[in-house]
Amino acid sequence: MKRTWKSLLLACNWVLLSIGTSILIILTQPTAPVPAQEPAASTTVETINSPSSETTKDQKLREAIERSSTKEASPEVSEPKKPDSPQEPTLSPEEISRQLKFIEADRLYLAGQIPEAEKIYREVKEPFTKTSTPQERKPAILDPTQLSPGGKVYWRESEAGIATKLQTRTVVPLQLLVEQYPEFIPGHILYAQILKQYDRPKEALDILERASSLYPDQPELIKARVNALAGEKKWMEASLAARQFAILNPEDPQAAEFTNLAQENLERYKRHIRAEIRGNVIGNIITGALGYALTGSLLGPFSAIDSTIILLQGERAIGDSVAKDAKKQLNVITDETVLGYVNEIGQKLAKVTGREEFKYEFFVIPEESLNAFALPGGKIFINAGAIAKTNSEAELAGLIGHELSHVVLSHGFQLITQGNLISNVTQYLPLGGTIGQLFALSYSRDMERQADTLGTRLIVASGYAADGLRNLMVTLDKQQKNAPPSWLSSHPGGGERVSNLENLITRSSYNRYAYEGVGRHTEIQAQVKKLLQEKKAREEKK
Repeated sequence: MKRTWKSLLLACNWVLLSIGTSILIILTQPTAPVPAQEPAASTTVETINSPSSETTKDQKLREAIERSSTKEASPEVSEPKKPDSPQEPTLSPEEISRQLKFIEADRLYLAGQIPEAEKIYREVKEPFTKTSTPQERKPAILDPTQLSPGGKVYWRESEAGIATKLQTRTVVPLQLLVEQYPEFIPGHILYAQILKQYDRPKEALDILERASSLYPDQPELIKARVNALAGEKKWMEASLAARQFAILNPEDPQAAEFTNLAQENLERYKRHIRAEIRGNVIGNIITGALGYALTGSLLGPFSAIDSTIILLQGERAIGDSVAKDAKKQLNVITDETVLGYVNEIGQKLAKVTGREEFKYEFFVIPEESLNAFALPGGKIFINAGAIAKTNSEAELAGLIGHELSHVVLSHGFQLITQGNLISNVTQYLPLGGTIGQLFALSYSRDMERQADTLGTRLIVASGYAADGLRNLMVTLDKQQKNAPPSWLSSHPGGGERVSNLENLITRSSYNRYAYEGVGRHTEIQAQVKKLLQEKKAREEKK
């Protein structure tokens, strides 16, 4: 018995010294910036407009479309038919003809014959049907002289209240001003400043947040919100708000300034966390050493320290850590043709995001549902069913662009950092053996709108038809029967978002009549369906 306790004490001392030393070394080292890496090389995929054998390729594509429409099994894999299994709807002759027209338009578009291609696109594309009148949002007012007579009265009263240092005379007219004239940006900024002055910082932040959601493109308003968040030591939120403005408004003259603001606040956040860790590290080490002595495991006792260090290292570290386990558990597809196709689309979109510090990687999961998810730091997982059930490369690009937008806007990282820093990261990004558990990040409606907006901009900037993401939403609506598709159920508001995307495309004059990639997509679909059939056959044998 004495020897046992002596062994336990020796174990405690050994763990205390070794782990404590290693963690303190980590904490005392300066944080080095992560060098940007070149995107992973993509496998070249033959496009449909190869100069040679165009007639032969068109014939093969026609045969592939017709074979797919009749759900003909691949000759290599004989899939047993089940009388009670639901069958995919077959394509009508009209739908086959429509796809062939898309293929011809894509060929012309890639050959540089844009007017001829656009003419065909216009013939086969249906007009928007769900477009509703955009909710009226009055243009922003920056000059008090542009206010109505009533608004000017409120503004003068608030200025008089400031001069006389009377709280009620200042606060009341400003409150009425922002309620009745939400388009007056200086009113929101001044009201928030006054509320903070009278020790009401939470109300000040609420005012700026509501105003920012109405006018997210107003730099002075966003800057006021960033500074207010930083003043309340909410440095991570301040960093994210600044970065999101810079990414969503790249043409704004102050975009670079907001990028710097984002980095400054991120560094403040890291310094704060590093100080907290130093303050608690000894207690954590002792707790961990005792836990090791009692359980023989370092994973449980040190999960809090590990998680905090990962958060300190940043988004890329989280993505790398979780993606490593995810790839093992999800048994990702290794087919070079399919991976090259998805990677080429993803890297093309990633180049225009503005965040070069991430290493973007794209993986395909052998699952039939139309689904996808993103991990912080640039790790995107796409279900094979997303390739099989989308109608074009532009639709798939819309899906990838949406998930990529969650990454570059730091949505997942924001949700993680909102949690308790001493909790294990894995409770926010669980990997418990089922794919559904990976969809743990519940994005807000604002986050979804931002990802829809930026995702559409990404595909437009990459040369795809502007309605790729919108058409994906329509596809999901059509597939929706008794239950919504997985991706739609984890991203609510499908019908509303179709309307929002149509309004965005119309209002911004984005080009719907650009590259769709139907023929190329059909070729990859055939390979994906073959892989899914092979997987199903293996499972049935088991």
